[in-house]
Amino acid sequence: MPPPARNARQSLAPSTAKARQLSHLNSQLAQLQAHLADLQDIMRVTAVQAENIKALGGLNGALLMAAGKVLGEPFDPNTGTGGE
Repeated sequence: MPPPARNARQSLAPSTAKARQLSHLNSQLAQLQAHLADLQDIMRVTAVQAENIKALGGLNGALLMAAGKVLGEPFDPNTGTGGE
């Protein structure tokens, strides 16, 4: 009677399997660190863009109020429209 067949995972020595797992874990950690560095750069850019959008909102409001004065209609901040 032939000996029972063993799959490839069972035939690996425990130290070989552990070394392979540690190598895989190390490569995953390196990939995670690279992704975190990318995320940090993206967050830095996003913070700058948020400040710029805030400034654009203020400029847009100033332009709207100036346009109201030029057209001769007083701007009412409570209603957001020109008063009559």
